[in-house]
Amino acid sequence: MQELLKLIQERKSSRIAYDPERTITNEDLKQILEAARWTPTAHNMQNYEIVVVNDKKLLKDIGDIKFPVSETFIKENYQQMSFSEEELMRKKVGVLGTMFPPFMRNPDFKIEDAKEIENPFMKELVRTSTALLIVLYDPGKRAPASEGDFLGILSLGCLMENIWLMANSLGIGLHILSTLSSEGVEIEVKKILKIPEELKIAFSCRLGYPKTVPGKYLRVRRDIEDFTHHNIYGNKGIK
Repeated sequence: MQELLKLIQERKSSRIAYDPERTITNEDLKQILEAARWTPTAHNMQNYEIVVVNDKKLLKDIGDIKFPVSETFIKENYQQMSFSEEELMRKKVGVLGTMFPPFMRNPDFKIEDAKEIENPFMKELVRTSTALLIVLYDPGKRAPASEGDFLGILSLGCLMENIWLMANSLGIGLHILSTLSSEGVEIEVKKILKIPEELKIAFSCRLGYPKTVPGKYLRVRRDIEDFTHHNIYGNKGIK
């Protein structure tokens, strides 16, 4: 039980370049997919398909897609930033602003002031991945009586967690790429991988072995008494 808790606590996102020459074995890929197979999903709908991409030509083609900077992402991400470790430790939520390029730390960023900006960092991350997992779902289906398919989306979150924990347990780095499901980029990815029109990309993740030892960064979580309410809302903590 403690080993499971330790794995959960040590799970992290590897947002750095991977070694493209170090391959992930089929055995390890199959273990990750076996963990995916046993994801709890609403009504056991198993509402996902996964495209495993480890062909270097396809990875290059995806990496060559134009990855535009999202003004919405920058503005909304800014709201989650702290600009010192002390501030982050006080808030107990969010991320350090120094984890992002300088232009992403500007609350007044306007896309019309930087029309030519692309995200070259993203291109490098995709091209150096050992494998990409492209997770698909059919928005035309939903869990029974689930408005907005909330339960179906929740199931995809469970899938993400299963994949992530298994990859990290095998010593394989993982980084979620939400940008591959963004408007415009998703269309190009679907063309390259011949994904049917009716399916959408829920999320993608890059897998691999980091080229360098990842630098340590402050990770914070709220304390149990900060988010639990015992019997009655507002009665904080477990008494």
